[in-house]
Amino acid sequence: MKKKMLAAIIAASMMVTMVTGCGDNRKTSDDTANTEVTAEETSEADASVEEAQADESASEEEAAETIEEVAEDAVDEADSEASEEAAGEYVIGISQFAEHGSLDNCREGFIKGLENKGIKEGENLTIHFQNAQADTGTASQISDAFVADGVDLICGIATPSAMSAYNSALGTQVPVIYSAVSDPVAAELAKEDGTPVGNITGTSDALAVTQQLEMIRKILPDAKKIGILFTTSETNSESTIAQYKEHAAEYGFEIVDSGINTLADLDMAAADLVTKVDCINNLTDNTVVSGLQTVLSYANEQGIPVFGSEVEQVKVGCVAAMGLDYMQLGIQTGEMAAKVLLGESKAEEMPFEVIDEPSLYVNTAAAEKISMTLDESLVSEAAEVYDTIADGTESDN
Repeated sequence: MKKKMLAAIIAASMMVTMVTGCGDNRKTSDDTANTEVTAEETSEADASVEEAQADESASEEEAAETIEEVAEDAVDEADSEASEEAAGEYVIGISQFAEHGSLDNCREGFIKGLENKGIKEGENLTIHFQNAQADTGTASQISDAFVADGVDLICGIATPSAMSAYNSALGTQVPVIYSAVSDPVAAELAKEDGTPVGNITGTSDALAVTQQLEMIRKILPDAKKIGILFTTSETNSESTIAQYKEHAAEYGFEIVDSGINTLADLDMAAADLVTKVDCINNLTDNTVVSGLQTVLSYANEQGIPVFGSEVEQVKVGCVAAMGLDYMQLGIQTGEMAAKVLLGESKAEEMPFEVIDEPSLYVNTAAAEKISMTLDESLVSEAAEVYDTIADGTESDN
């Protein structure tokens, strides 16, 4: 910006030099002629010299005005560019793995968390947002592009996007902040003590496994088998199932899991699993959540409940969940990111964070759909009670 201003002024100055140079040449020529003319011619020559000097003076004044005008234009342009730069003081890339209600809430909360710390989109923040549509290859391309663009920070929402962002940013100065990663340790984004493996940190949506099992036991006192569908390629789902299997016996349950490779496998897997269990417990598995309506449809036909893992799943038809509020998770993540952008902390020095306590969410309409009556004492303890079933497919991690 300063270079543009300097170049403009130099160009104008060169114009003055050219004009005054021409005036000097003209005067020299006239002076030489004066030594050879008569008195009368001398008088005429003097008049010519005066006229030439007047023209020279006028040209210099015009050139000076030109310099002033160019300089003013350069200053105006500089001010305009400075304003534009101030409006985009921070540039961040948000890579969201899939389009789900919970992940959308996480993104909105993230932006709100930044705003809470004085970093607001349209004022001093520019956001580049991309959705991988549940494709790991696309997630890698998105994060590679963010790094190539030289963003100040990448936010990876959900485990696959967080892992892709970290891999893309390795060897650069770009920090990565993740959200909705169920098990950062299993995803190799954090060490066993919770500290980062590199220039990356964020928030975990680790599920409240024991609280969920306790809730299911209260609602289904005679149940024995809990079915869980999961995607074999999602690290977060495998680690969560391991936790369920570890604690299931403490509450008198057996876990029956069924793995799928793609969304196309879900229909057959869900149809089969509902015939083998007393209920379905839905995780925050990206692929399974994308097809949650398929799972709910088969479970409703079988007359068994589906329990969710967060509020958005309950809104669309799961009976209940001891789950998380992804908006709050996003806000917490955004405030962590703000610390990094403002230079208050470094991502590589910040252990990942979790939401301290899950909340109970219930949907009485979903229970009624399978002729189930929820105990009033349980309903009264809920943070939110829904008496209708929303349309759409929600949720994730």
